[in-house]
Amino acid sequence: MKVIFLQNVKGVANKDEIKEVKPGYAQNFLFKKKVAIEATQANLDALAARKQQEKEKEAQKMADAKALADKLNKVGITLKGKGGDTGKLYGAITAADIAKGLADAGVEVDKKDIALKDPLKEPGEFKVKVKIYHEINAEVKVTVIAE
Repeated sequence: MKVIFLQNVKGVANKDEIKEVKPGYAQNFLFKKKVAIEATQANLDALAARKQQEKEKEAQKMADAKALADKLNKVGITLKGKGGDTGKLYGAITAADIAKGLADAGVEVDKKDIALKDPLKEPGEFKVKVKIYHEINAEVKVTVIAE
């Protein structure tokens, strides 16, 4: 009996996979637990439609991410920090500060998406990487000024 799996079943199949199983296993376990449905033509058509819809959503997310990356690559922000005579800042510019600066510039980015290894502790210009979606990244020019 052919079935379409609605969930991952460890050691048997993954979600949306079509597989041949024994009728007793299908009726007594898979159908009762609602982890699979019978592979009728209507169900196969519904599966194909759902996969097509997921592809379109993924393509839209990728397009939105690329647009955001282009926007971020053009944006440069200036952040101020209290500094001393030695040329170092008393505090540090963190990912949260950069996210707030980008929000003030009109671009919403989560601070977790900003790939900042160490906080910025001295004045200057820095290129900061922002992870947007999967392999799509952007670089933002951050200028730090000591007050």
